[in-house]
Amino acid sequence: MTHASDTLLSTRRRHDIDALRVFAFGLLILYHVGMFYVADWGWHIKSAYTAEWLQLPMLVVNQWRMPLLFLISGLAMSFIWGKYPAWRLAGKRTWRLLLPLVFGMAVICAPQAYYEAVSKGAIEPGFWEFMARYLRQGEFPADAWGGVEIATWTWTHLWYLPYLLSYTLVLIPLAAAFRPAGGLLQRGLKLMRGPWLILLPILPLMLHGLFIYPHFPEMSHALFDDWYSHAMYFTFFLYGFLLGRNPGVWDELKRLRKLFFALAVVSFTAYYGMFNWLPDDSVPRGVELLVIYLNRWLWVIMVLGWGYHLLNRPRGWLTYATEAVYPWYILHQTLTIVAGYHLSKLALGPVIEPLLVLLATFGGCYLLHEFVIRRVALLRPLFGLSFRPREPASPGPSSPAKLSAVDA
Repeated sequence: MTHASDTLLSTRRRHDIDALRVFAFGLLILYHVGMFYVADWGWHIKSAYTAEWLQLPMLVVNQWRMPLLFLISGLAMSFIWGKYPAWRLAGKRTWRLLLPLVFGMAVICAPQAYYEAVSKGAIEPGFWEFMARYLRQGEFPADAWGGVEIATWTWTHLWYLPYLLSYTLVLIPLAAAFRPAGGLLQRGLKLMRGPWLILLPILPLMLHGLFIYPHFPEMSHALFDDWYSHAMYFTFFLYGFLLGRNPGVWDELKRLRKLFFALAVVSFTAYYGMFNWLPDDSVPRGVELLVIYLNRWLWVIMVLGWGYHLLNRPRGWLTYATEAVYPWYILHQTLTIVAGYHLSKLALGPVIEPLLVLLATFGGCYLLHEFVIRRVALLRPLFGLSFRPREPASPGPSSPAKLSAVDA
């Protein structure tokens, strides 16, 4: 049976969440291009033109960019909750996430592994020979490329998909089991106002940092041994689901958006100073954890508050961009690495080369999505799209929320 609150949430179009999803994945693409150029940060391959100044802007976003993505994914789950039976929802999510993951590991991520292995001198150049061995899961030198391997195939930047699938399959029965307590939960969520909206959500995060991080400090993206990452990202995924159950909290996020921005700037300054200006071990552990997770959460709710204020209205480009998110996410890092590897050999300088890598990444995503992926029915499911394009929804207030498969 569909509850009244489920019906309300499934019929309320949330343009701001669609737009924030596009923003979050666009930021992810820029971040990965930046990884090719930022000095002293390891990545699959690096340009000769690395820059230290990139460290600061990338440090600003790297504490909250993935938590924001998982929170938005939880919001999307909340908006479609009750639209399908639990078993059907689990099946739809598995199809939409697992098929692109397997295809991406077999085909899209393979060039990343190849160019990294060649740049390390681990294999001889010869892409098609490499692909033949890679597809049949042949042997390669140890550490020929970074990232998680499953029988040789690697998922590199696509690690988000198995994590999201795992959290979705955990959340569906969990939410169904606690559904009878929905009224009590709604009353509890109404308390999330003012300072409690800042302080209460960081308490579980601090517990993760206190008890889980010391035993699993590396965020390995290996799924089965990445327990701190799971604790952190599933918490944000759950927060997104709960925020979607709590329509009233959005007015509070909007009301406090300017305060959140000021506090986010202050918290990042404290975070940066704590690790760069103060002697090691001079800050008590409890204070350190408070600063870390306060900084992380404040940036997330600041983005949500400003997004709700500025972006919750229909825009002509948003339907197209929402569909494009998933294919662009799958394609982008491979395009960056391939373009970066070849352009770095031309000695174009620290301005022309990055501009061309950016152009190749965004332009390649657009061209492949627009003229190949979205027009070929057999390719569409491999990139998380339906076999046929959906008819555009009416932009009226009663239209269903437009959700990307990668986030629902």
